[in-house]
Amino acid sequence: MTITLNRRRLLAGAAGLGAAGLVALPARADSLDDIKKNKKVRIAVAMGIPLFAYMDAGLNPTGSDVETARLIAKALGAELELVQITNAARVPTVQTRKADILIGSLAITPERKRAIDFTIPYATLDIIVAGVPSLAVKEYKDLVGKRIGVTRATVNDVMVTQNARGAEIVRFEDDATLITAVVSGQLDLVSTQTAVLASMNEKRPNNRLDVKFVQQELNLGMALPKGEEPLKAWLNDWIRTAFNNGELNTLFKKFHDRDLPKDLITRET
Repeated sequence: MTITLNRRRLLAGAAGLGAAGLVALPARADSLDDIKKNKKVRIAVAMGIPLFAYMDAGLNPTGSDVETARLIAKALGAELELVQITNAARVPTVQTRKADILIGSLAITPERKRAIDFTIPYATLDIIVAGVPSLAVKEYKDLVGKRIGVTRATVNDVMVTQNARGAEIVRFEDDATLITAVVSGQLDLVSTQTAVLASMNEKRPNNRLDVKFVQQELNLGMALPKGEEPLKAWLNDWIRTAFNNGELNTLFKKFHDRDLPKDLITRET
């Protein structure tokens, strides 16, 4: 069964950006015990992110995050209820317990950790600034006075906002609408991730965007409400096991055509 939440920004999309102004809700029950008892797990994914979570040719959800969610549900012996959300709804969805777990290519940041809990990293992504070849951009200061597109409530949004004061930032609700804007010629410069850039260039092969500079490599964690220590411990054990036996890397490489970092599960976050 698939549930799609209404597209909206909760608390200014608070932004998954930072969740800094959000108050963590107390745990009301042992989610792991409930999942095992009810044999159902609600896992949220941020749809419209190329390679991580998207619709295939048959309009079925797939991608490394979606398939990871399916593996976790199987390991829990539970039916998967896939909760499809936007980028901006990621942190609020966890906080308001509309899902038990979020696997939504969400970077582990100090701001978000004040509002929700994270597992150890299960994947990574590079965030970049890319633009048409004619644009002379090598660092943040070169963005001043230029128009750049970002997906709202992402680390990209935060970093451009903080480091390129004076840039004209155009925000989109999700990666899918950002891609559409680039493909239709509305933007010549974006801050995004490599998987999204690949999708953009696939759709505009005669006018490709080049990587101008790498902003940061991000560690991605599975997210869950504060206080769910048994569920967090179970997820961490699953990630370690799946990483060490190669299952997690094989799944990730199938979609991203690259290996996970060898030190991934030992990284401090």
